[in-house]
Amino acid sequence: MKAELLALAAIALWGSLATLGVVLAQVPPFLLTGLGLLLGSLIALPLSRFRLRAWRVPPRTLAIGVGGLFGFHFLLFMALRYAPPVEANLVNYLWPLGIVVLAPLYLPAVPFRWAYVPAAALGFAGAALAILGAGTGQPFAGGFQVGYAFALGSAFIWASYSLLTKRLPYFPTAAVGSFAALAGALSLLCHAVFEPPTTLSAKDWLLIVLLGLGPLGGAFFLWDAALKIGDPRRIGLLAFLTPLLSTGLLMLSRHQSLSPSLAVACLMIVGAAFWGRRIAVARPPD
Repeated sequence: MKAELLALAAIALWGSLATLGVVLAQVPPFLLTGLGLLLGSLIALPLSRFRLRAWRVPPRTLAIGVGGLFGFHFLLFMALRYAPPVEANLVNYLWPLGIVVLAPLYLPAVPFRWAYVPAAALGFAGAALAILGAGTGQPFAGGFQVGYAFALGSAFIWASYSLLTKRLPYFPTAAVGSFAALAGALSLLCHAVFEPPTTLSAKDWLLIVLLGLGPLGGAFFLWDAALKIGDPRRIGLLAFLTPLLSTGLLMLSRHQSLSPSLAVACLMIVGAAFWGRRIAVARPPD
């Protein structure tokens, strides 16, 4: 239960990412990501009691951590550049399904169970309905294959990162600060190379701080803590709540009413999460 609560807290923070991204749409994406990750990395200071040695991890662990945070955001922003955002976002939200399906491949101690497949499929169908219900109504129209490939790559990287952290030698959750700091530095390097310079207002800075403390900071620490003590398949199924929450917050910010498709999506996603939880409770992980 503790792992699920930590995962739900991370999901709640990630749900605000799209809304904050819309409000900060004038800020170049790599600059936004870099600043957010660097600010988010500071959360590790109180977690480590301001002892930076807690940030030190073996090179392999550091490579997987930095690659996961940076690679996910890099490919996601490339996908949003080369494909319609709604459809690209849908493909990106294959990552919760990836966690459930790929767990037996990455974690030898986790057996494959067919019972998880229909629950994961139901959750992804609900996520698809939630996102496309707020979209253009014309999913995957007109090519954009390269953009979808980037989105699929971002989903694969985050699912792989989430599972690989359970195979690595133990590292304190505070070490996620080193992942975020280096990934943020790489993002700022990409900003310097690929994006024009920009001036940020006081309001921009305030919102970026919120972004760093929330979806680009605090969420990663909560997610890591949940994965350390929980079943990745159950956590992966809960992650299907992210697109629902994200879409709901966007609708509230735009003063839009709840659509029938979003209501149905809510039932599908929550049903999939509870279905997966009942499977895990009935047959505890090995």
